[in-house]
Amino acid sequence: MTSSSSREVIVEADGGSRGNPGPAGYGAVVLDPVTGETLAEAAEYIGVATNNVAEYKGLVAGLKAARSLFPDATVHVRMDSKLVVEQMSGRWKIKHPDMKPLAAEAGRVFPAGRVRYEWIPRERNKHADRLANEAMDAGKQGRQWEPSDSTAALDTAAARNAANLPPAPSGPRGDATAGAARARAALATGAGPTTGTGPSADPGPGRKGTGSGTGAWPGGVARPAAQDDGLFAAEEALTTPASGDFEAEAGAAAPAPAPAAQPASAASAQSASVAPAQSAPAAPGQGWSAGPDMSAPATFVLLRHGETALTPEKRFSGSGGTDPELSAAGLRQAEAVAEALAARGTIQEIVSSPLTRCRQTAAAVAARLGLDVRVEQGLRETDFGAWEGLTFGEVRERYPEDLDAWLASPKAAPTGGGESFATVARRVAATRDRLTAAHAGRTVLLVTHVTPIKTLIRLALGAPPESLFRMELSAASISAVAYYADGNASVRLLNDTSHLR
Repeated sequence: MTSSSSREVIVEADGGSRGNPGPAGYGAVVLDPVTGETLAEAAEYIGVATNNVAEYKGLVAGLKAARSLFPDATVHVRMDSKLVVEQMSGRWKIKHPDMKPLAAEAGRVFPAGRVRYEWIPRERNKHADRLANEAMDAGKQGRQWEPSDSTAALDTAAARNAANLPPAPSGPRGDATAGAARARAALATGAGPTTGTGPSADPGPGRKGTGSGTGAWPGGVARPAAQDDGLFAAEEALTTPASGDFEAEAGAAAPAPAPAAQPASAASAQSASVAPAQSAPAAPGQGWSAGPDMSAPATFVLLRHGETALTPEKRFSGSGGTDPELSAAGLRQAEAVAEALAARGTIQEIVSSPLTRCRQTAAAVAARLGLDVRVEQGLRETDFGAWEGLTFGEVRERYPEDLDAWLASPKAAPTGGGESFATVARRVAATRDRLTAAHAGRTVLLVTHVTPIKTLIRLALGAPPESLFRMELSAASISAVAYYADGNASVRLLNDTSHLR
């Protein structure tokens, strides 16, 4: 046994809330990094609290358990809470009033230089997770957890394997891992990686590999695994049905036929090399022959604001009207989406449209995540001119020729000097480029409106302007797009409303 002055221990901690906030508990375990032996366990039912509060309390309990064993030890904390790890590492600010004192308490247990933090996926934090659930189960029965209740101890071999995993690389996710480096080198020479050596076999920290590394893309290039930031798996986008309902707030009227000068065929719609519309500059390196960018993308989680009084009435509501607030239903939707995003735990920054309904929605999420909100003017909704506040039918009655022109061409503006879709596309594309350059490798929540979100999706797909009329986008829905350094983009999710059910 080494002396306590040179001893290193691993602390794994977790917390949970059944309702968030709801009945909550935490669990923590102290492990020997060499043998994987369980040195101490701690768990407690804490009453009604949020997930994040429970996670912080688990961290404090784990650190105190380690100090009671080895007061002079160095500690390697591993948690699946991105929020706690980033805040305790000093990379994210702590804004939430419930978390500030807990973070301060955790920081006082050991000197800062003797504690390091690492994010691990949930499946590698099962011991602490089981303890937290045991504590919540005990609370449900009206009692506190006792050590004799625990069945969470890992077997020695599994603990040793978890403890001896190589340290996380210090470089960008995906670039610094050995598997990704081998795959990048193979792609650069035109040779696909052999089975088991591609990025799916060696995902970077915080990413999940998918696939076996043996699938082939056109041209014989081995297919890289879909990059997953831990928030939205690529396959989720395949499971979201589109209802095709009319969405007047975005100006998304009933589908219009393709302009006569630009007929669209089924073949061209399905082609991988569809030419983008004039308002969407071609992304560099598109196509199967281009070597994929395997560095971590900038992932934009696109959140449409909650309902206003105008939403259920399907009235045009852009940036040129009354700037309505969220309705009571919209406020409930904002809280629901905040809870869902907190549970996922991967949002690192929040950027919002300047309009009130978006700022209110963003504020609900920010309060739950303990983050700031930055306002971005480029994310505002279309200015619908004289159509603001009107239904589609009312616009049809009052301005039939202007409406027909608007449906037929993205360059046509609404009556009274509003914005055309082409104008909005240029604004949104410029905003996208600024944000992707500033947030490479990060997951950013963009709280915005129907037209900007549909435009980002359209540009990512290289779809024609009329595709704006063929997407459903519900209030408080979530979509996601990943943007890579080489200019390529991947649509990962569209119109997810599962958190509202």
